[in-house]
Amino acid sequence: MDAYFYIILVVGLASTLLCLGAGILKKAPNDVTILSVIAVEVALLVYLVGSIIRVIAGEAIAGEAWEFWGYLATALMLPPAAVYWSVLERTRWSNFVLAAVGVTTLVMAARMNQIWY
Repeated sequence: MDAYFYIILVVGLASTLLCLGAGILKKAPNDVTILSVIAVEVALLVYLVGSIIRVIAGEAIAGEAWEFWGYLATALMLPPAAVYWSVLERTRWSNFVLAAVGVTTLVMAARMNQIWY
């Protein structure tokens, strides 16, 4: 496991807990829940830049490169899609969609880590 994974672990779990809590409390998506998902996107962008730098520096991906980059591209699309959803549907259920982003991204980051090493 590398530092990128642990960053996504912390940010993803925090975002998931915030969004789940807001959904359970029957709150509509607000700045806190949306910004927590944006933080997940920022963590993924850091992972993207770090991965590009590592590849340029000569570090090889142990598994299939297309699989790693596919996971990363898909993970990068999840937060904007969920935020878009939450802006269109301002109900408590959107917070559960936002919560799914953190945990899904975490699982995808774990798989990306397996592919890398």
